[in-house]
Amino acid sequence: MKRIPIWSTSASVCRGGDDRPASRPVRTAGWRSMLRRAGMLLAGLAFSAIVAAAPASAADPAQPNDPLRSKQTYLDQIHMPEAWASGTVPAAAAPIVVALVDTGVDLTHTDLQGKLVDGFNVLNPSLPPQDDNGHGTNVAGIIAAVNNNDKGIAGIASGAVRIMPIKALEADGRGDENKLGEGIRYAVDHGARIVVLSLGLNRDNEELAKVVRYAEDRGVLLVAAVGNEGNSVNYPAAYPTVLAVGGVNPYNQAEYRSNVGPEIDLVAPYDVYTTALGGGYESKNGTSMAAPQAAAVAALAWTKYTWMQPYQLRSLLQQTAEDLEEAGWDELTGYGLLRADRALRQTYREDPFEPNDQADTAKVIPVNTAVSAELAGGQDTDWFKLVSPYSGTLQVRLDLNDPGAAIAVTTYTNSLVTKQAASVTQGETLAVPVDAGVTYIRLQAADSRFKTSVSYRLTTALRIYEDPYEPNDKQFQAFSLPAQSQVVKGTFDHANDVDWYVLQIDQSGRLAIRLSTDTARIDPVLLLEKRGEKGVTYDQAGNGAEEATALDVFPGQYYLKVSNLNGAKNAIVGEYTLSITYTPKWLDPNEPNDKPYQASAIDPGTAAIGTFETAADTDWFQLGVPGDSLAAFTLTGVPADRTVTLTLADYQLKPLGEYRTEAQGNDGVLQIEQYLTSGTYYIKLSTDYSFTNRPYRFEAGLKPLISGYTDIANHWAQATISRLSEQHIIEGYGHYSFRPDGAITRAEAAAVLTRAFRWSKEDPLHFTDVPVSYWAYPYIAKAAQAGIVDGYADASFRPDLPITRMEMASMFAKSLNLAGKRRGGPPFTDVGENYWGAGILKQLKADGWLTGFPDGTFGPERQASRAEFLTILEKILNR
Repeated sequence: MKRIPIWSTSASVCRGGDDRPASRPVRTAGWRSMLRRAGMLLAGLAFSAIVAAAPASAADPAQPNDPLRSKQTYLDQIHMPEAWASGTVPAAAAPIVVALVDTGVDLTHTDLQGKLVDGFNVLNPSLPPQDDNGHGTNVAGIIAAVNNNDKGIAGIASGAVRIMPIKALEADGRGDENKLGEGIRYAVDHGARIVVLSLGLNRDNEELAKVVRYAEDRGVLLVAAVGNEGNSVNYPAAYPTVLAVGGVNPYNQAEYRSNVGPEIDLVAPYDVYTTALGGGYESKNGTSMAAPQAAAVAALAWTKYTWMQPYQLRSLLQQTAEDLEEAGWDELTGYGLLRADRALRQTYREDPFEPNDQADTAKVIPVNTAVSAELAGGQDTDWFKLVSPYSGTLQVRLDLNDPGAAIAVTTYTNSLVTKQAASVTQGETLAVPVDAGVTYIRLQAADSRFKTSVSYRLTTALRIYEDPYEPNDKQFQAFSLPAQSQVVKGTFDHANDVDWYVLQIDQSGRLAIRLSTDTARIDPVLLLEKRGEKGVTYDQAGNGAEEATALDVFPGQYYLKVSNLNGAKNAIVGEYTLSITYTPKWLDPNEPNDKPYQASAIDPGTAAIGTFETAADTDWFQLGVPGDSLAAFTLTGVPADRTVTLTLADYQLKPLGEYRTEAQGNDGVLQIEQYLTSGTYYIKLSTDYSFTNRPYRFEAGLKPLISGYTDIANHWAQATISRLSEQHIIEGYGHYSFRPDGAITRAEAAAVLTRAFRWSKEDPLHFTDVPVSYWAYPYIAKAAQAGIVDGYADASFRPDLPITRMEMASMFAKSLNLAGKRRGGPPFTDVGENYWGAGILKQLKADGWLTGFPDGTFGPERQASRAEFLTILEKILNR
């Protein structure tokens, strides 16, 4: 049997204080408790109200003489004095019986004497419905406390109503669904015209829905509090035919604790001063106290408009409400603030939405509602605008006063593109697919020639969309999710819906799961089960509250089942969010390597991976260097918010250098080069913070050094380059490179020749682009003095310009004092007799100083390489 808390705010009733909801609703066996936190007091929302019809002793019916009336500020907020002063309630009218399905009523309270009729104790029929909690007494005083008796407070409808106390809730403010339904049915069957339900639950219950329909069919108005969780409207207030009442603060602003949503009809003051158990009075708050204010005003209106049906009473209170927040209906305050004066003074309109004949005058109505209006003949059209919080299917039902009439129903998108058109007759329901956002509905008589007005009741209900993971109600239908961090949004779109998911974990790690909802109508439950093992259920929090867990996982299949604690015989309008964070946990294959003597050998060019289990963890590696080499150490894969330090040491563990990773995007990276002689070296890696969710990657590369260079090994000119480098005739570049195939510049050629031939004489240079500070100035000056190099006509030397092979040949010819030959055929196929250097090339080739390419060419205008230059130079030096 399910247990239900009363709606004094959002919790089970506690004696004494205000009805504030607990920070997390307390879970019971089924019906949710609305507030149960130590120190939190009862539930009871609403604004007390005072009755119309004053006794003959009252000189001014608008100003009752009850001494505590000054504390009932909520009466002024709903303009009760003006309503009393209107004198619209017939003096001889038969009292309206208002049933309170609650904790009972204090049957001996002096301010309620003469205002009670026989009630019923559902819990124990042999006992009277005596209140043992106080909540029902709070509600009763708002409606029916005796006016002008020079005692206590004034009730809103004291002279127009009688209270039928129905005790369906226990002393702690909770009960079960069956008792609640039984209490409502008893009230309907025993003469109650209005039933006040200052209680609620978060789930749609089929039996409760049947009782609600039973009451509507028998002309009984149900008035219910929306609840005080600051979340979704509770049931039974959420049913379309129940007048759902929320709360406002003394400044007519939506009370933040009052539930909101598409089911809310209107609001009334949240804070009241009312009768209390034991004959006293007290301040109370909550939507439990707002609902009876609306019920009392409805009772007053019914004494005036005795012909009205419940749907018309609902419409009257809606159309006479004081608009708050957004113009028209809104999900915070519904149609606005309850106005007792307007409800009794203003003329009832069969169609309160006019003018709404065009799309731009469409009236906003909620997606879960029941409204009444009228089509004034076949040419009249009624436009409505609905804003759906979700995609899904909108159930549209029309009840017509003319069973033979037919209504053309057309729905449109927000941009007024037609979605669906159909003709609907009495009692028919149309299913309309809708997207989240705005949908327009246009109503018109199916026969435009129709001359008679047709009154109708339009009932709408949203069924939420089917999530993309269906069907997954069974474990064998589990939807496969990738083993990664992700967010899944799902719904419970059909009866008894549960959703199964499966994760295939291939790498051990950490799995964190959060299950949350956007509505208190879902009490999420998470089941986590590794295949072949017993599952664990997580259900620590209450309605709408998040469930979460985090655990270490190992390779295998992990099943997740998402469900609602109470189950769901009907679809639930709301979404859940399943947030999954999967962090792989890598094992370090090199452990144990925390000490130098445990150092893992690392092969050049082969990457080692590792992790740091703790911040104190260190990883040692050993590298053997066979000969002089340039070592390149690369460390990647480090999280950007971590710093790994690399310490290089020799075989005696003497530190040679210490380096740290630097953040580059999402990674920490380290890249260094170090000259090492032959021997054994140790590398220690340490971290500031541990990490195992990803492995680092460490690689040591070795490039053998020949004559201090890494790029001449196996080059055709290797020996020449080595010999001339050792003689300091030529130098390399930074990073231990020589660039043997790179071009040699005019300045470099002058320097090499000067060193090789040891020229010492020089005159000052007058080249415009070779200042004294230029690195090759002395070499160029000596080469120029020797007649080997010269400048250009513009007085420049262009020291950084690469020389051609012909210029190289010319320099060497001058160094050898060769003037060139005139006789003989062309030396190379690409050098003609008229080429300026043909004679020099003839002589150098004939004397064996240079050769061309295998194809017989020389390429005189091609750039000369450093290796080519040195090869010819060495021949000359060794002549």
